[in-house]
Amino acid sequence: MESSEKVVAVIMVGGPTKGTRFRPLSFNTPKPLFPLAGQPMVHHPISACKRIPNLAQIFLIGFYEEREFALYVSSLSNELRLPVRYLKEDKPHGSAGGIYYFRDIILEDSPSYIFLLNCDVCCNFPLPDMLEAHKRYGGMGTILVNKVSAESANQFGALVADPVTNELLHYTEKPETFVSDLINCGVYVFTSEIFDFIQDVSVHREGRANLRRVSSFEALQSATRNLPTDFVRLDQDILTPLAGKKRLYTYETMEFWEQIKTPGMSLKCSALYLAQFQLTSPHLLASGNGTKSATIIGDVYIHPSAKVHPTAKIGPNVSISANVRVAAGVRLISCIILDDVEIMENAVVINSIIGWKSSVGKWSRVQANGDYNDKLGITILGEAVIVEDEVVVTNSIVLPNKTLNLSVLEEIIL
Repeated sequence: MESSEKVVAVIMVGGPTKGTRFRPLSFNTPKPLFPLAGQPMVHHPISACKRIPNLAQIFLIGFYEEREFALYVSSLSNELRLPVRYLKEDKPHGSAGGIYYFRDIILEDSPSYIFLLNCDVCCNFPLPDMLEAHKRYGGMGTILVNKVSAESANQFGALVADPVTNELLHYTEKPETFVSDLINCGVYVFTSEIFDFIQDVSVHREGRANLRRVSSFEALQSATRNLPTDFVRLDQDILTPLAGKKRLYTYETMEFWEQIKTPGMSLKCSALYLAQFQLTSPHLLASGNGTKSATIIGDVYIHPSAKVHPTAKIGPNVSISANVRVAAGVRLISCIILDDVEIMENAVVINSIIGWKSSVGKWSRVQANGDYNDKLGITILGEAVIVEDEVVVTNSIVLPNKTLNLSVLEEIIL
């Protein structure tokens, strides 16, 4: 790669109106900062960006208040020794309109390549390989794609690619009939030409809006009729019209890929990232055999400030955040324990997320069947929930600041 060829990365983080399916966990923290495998969700794509050669800058774009990201972004810039900026949209501009709105800032270093990533995607982000492929293809953009089951393909952007050249031939967002089992992973690399195409969509739409004012030309597609001119969607407005024009190509990942829409999925993705640490960051994984420290089974992350009794048994797939206290005889399996939680003697937590400052009493059980796709398949305790001694909470969601002194099964406690 030419040393002059700079790269920038843009991560779309969304906004508070977007994380509604992530309640009750998004009441406390912006969804992108929710910890998976002990690191904020957005940290996983960011640390993947760090592996891109000649990366000049990382931008986060969203419509959360700046103060919600200020601390994180400044500590991140220090840690990565790389400029990281949070850019707040004044209103939603769509997935392509957002980068266009900030085009002057994104292009100020004259980057040759621009990565665009969605923060609620969980994968191993093979960005350097993707960039190499993109240069070989010589197109305007390359999309990370993945094969999924034919049944689930219609929940995503489905696409058809040339099996030899990998050119994107056809693209449909959430198709009503089966198109293909190849889907868009929400990770892209573009040349700066992408901005010209976004501008074309805006100008074209403005022209049609003016035409409409002049005539009663109502035969326009109703879908785009009411969109503001500066609202441009990457999938419907850019990928679909450019497919088959030798401008866009695909790069297939054979590794894991998930979308983190619900709290249940965050538990599954935490497990995937913990497993990934075996390869990328083994120093983050805990170990112990019950003599001086707790018995650890499988992949477990324990924050350095957490206190865990040596008789506790932890794992697989457990992530323990800052200032957590785990007492004697506790058993933790497949769970995320958030900051300042206390888990008392002989309690058991399985397939659950325990919210900030909550406590689980002696001999209590907080558990679920572990079906990530089922609304109550993972038990979730919101912030500052108190589960008293000898109470069993199964397949339930408990909103913040509740005290449970009786057992509950398959309930949402408001």
